Amino acid sequence: MLLQKLKDITTFVFDVDGVLTSGDVLAAESGELLRTFNIKDGYALQLAVKKGYHVCIISGGSGQAMQKRFAGLGIPEVFLGVSDKVVVFNDYLERNHLSAAEVLYMGDDLPDFNVMKLVGIPTCPADASPEIKAISQYVSPFNGGKTAVRDVIEKVLKVQGRWFDPNPSAADSSK
Repeated sequence: MLLQKLKDITTFVFDVDGVLTSGDVLAAESGELLRTFNIKDGYALQLAVKKGYHVCIISGGSGQAMQKRFAGLGIPEVFLGVSDKVVVFNDYLERNHLSAAEVLYMGDDLPDFNVMKLVGIPTCPADASPEIKAISQYVSPFNGGKTAVRDVIEKVLKVQGRWFDPNPSAADSSK
């Protein structure tokens, strides 16, 4: 059943803290909160964009470094500092003429719960909260920030026969 649903995915939506990062933040003297991103997740994200998938980030977190990271990967729709993810998600679907059924969403904690109830395939990292695991159709064996994002993107692209890039650039994931 899940494999069949993966064939219908056209859109990936991700939370940041706890999904694209481990959820740990380092508070700098300047007050900026620093995060670490996984380079393999970055490769999968830019490949999905390059292959024509819709990729969107919706996060309660914010920061200039996050904006730069996602811009470098070619992700056109990045919403940071979001308090109501459902409102932003529904607006995103409407503006892009998408159906919630074609969306794979990965979240890890209670702020993701309501939007995850709306999507075609709700997913989460291995270290997500119990409530999020309970509503996920797929729980990655990888923790947030440790290739959980690559795991779900790779699964979708492989099922759709679009994973392999014969001419990858070593710079694609490090932008």
